[in-house]
Amino acid sequence: MVACQHCAPPEPDRANSRFRRILWLALAINGSMFLVEVIVSWVSGSLALQADALDFLGDSFNYAISLLVVGMGLRARASAALFKGATMAAFGAWILGTASYRVFTGAVPEPALMGATAALALLANVAVAALLFRYRDGDSNRRSIWLCSRNDAVGNIAVMLAAAGVVTTASQWPDLLVAGIIASLNLSAALQVSRQAFVELESTEPHRPGGAHGGD
Repeated sequence: MVACQHCAPPEPDRANSRFRRILWLALAINGSMFLVEVIVSWVSGSLALQADALDFLGDSFNYAISLLVVGMGLRARASAALFKGATMAAFGAWILGTASYRVFTGAVPEPALMGATAALALLANVAVAALLFRYRDGDSNRRSIWLCSRNDAVGNIAVMLAAAGVVTTASQWPDLLVAGIIASLNLSAALQVSRQAFVELESTEPHRPGGAHGGD
């Protein structure tokens, strides 16, 4: 269920310098963690880490776009949210496709690197989520920010569980399963954000004289 669809649209955050500073900090943290995880995912062979790295990349785009539109009107923010929803969906689809391919061609990933990197990423995401918690409600742009942060924290815990599963089973299946879960979270968040963004765009459409269905 999408939050606040029936609420009055919030005012743009033009004067909210604290929100801007938090977005800049979140952008720096996510950009750094993307670089760390994309390297470790390649070294360890973990698709779950690759999925989490793409989450960090998507979040970096998310925060950058949010900084561009944070002082604009509802229509501009809703349009940005639609773009971010499409990006989240694309990353989710990529990971699901890669997981299907890895079923036949993948090798067992290195669990120690997986677990250690996921633990570091969890600390980073919990810190960002805590900073953004008070901004979790509102328009689709704000909601997309919160959903990305929440999904990343959940994803990091899942990667740590996948690392434990790889150790226990000596197979790649826990890694592939968690990659699929992360991808599904991205697709679900993309759907929620896009639905709310469409509602907001419709609310900004100018009313035509005589009504949309008019005609005698």
